[in-house]
Amino acid sequence: MLKITKKITSNLKILRFFIIPAILLPTPFFNNTQHAKAGLEFQWDQNSGFRRLKWFQKETKKKFRNTIYFFLKPSDRKTDLLKVNLAIPKTFKSTLKKEKISFCKVSIGGFEGRTKCLEDIQADIEINTDESGLRSLDIYPYSPIPINKNSYAIVLKVFNPKKSGLYQFHSYGQPKGKSFSSYLGSWTIVID
Repeated sequence: MLKITKKITSNLKILRFFIIPAILLPTPFFNNTQHAKAGLEFQWDQNSGFRRLKWFQKETKKKFRNTIYFFLKPSDRKTDLLKVNLAIPKTFKSTLKKEKISFCKVSIGGFEGRTKCLEDIQADIEINTDESGLRSLDIYPYSPIPINKNSYAIVLKVFNPKKSGLYQFHSYGQPKGKSFSSYLGSWTIVID
């Protein structure tokens, strides 16, 4: 009887030596999943005249503090602009404050540098909300945005919405010498 219990305890020690590391070793890998960043952007209504514009955001997780740069590159502007309008989707439920919105000349980041504002452009900013709950930003720079080789950006410092998804922002610009705004393009941002 003593021989049998010794054999069972030695078998359990050997079994414990193999089972416990087999359970503990893979657990850090389950906790640290990597999210794949796809090089694909989804845009609604591809054939109906929507124009894709570049954007950059610092944080994609929901309910996190975020800085979003909506770029207006030289190729996006055909003439000098007196006014820029940013239509905010109804589902993008985040509080907008005037002091957290800016308009600047921007250096678009890449492999060699980070995205940053080079110079703040003095402008009047209005937050508009209509009866249906649609919100928009009207930006009136003190001097027209020239058609040159500089890139400009509307910068929003907001908390991301509670719901994840795709949010499509539209931009309209009022050209110099005209009394109406025309479509510039759209940005589709992702919140995970």
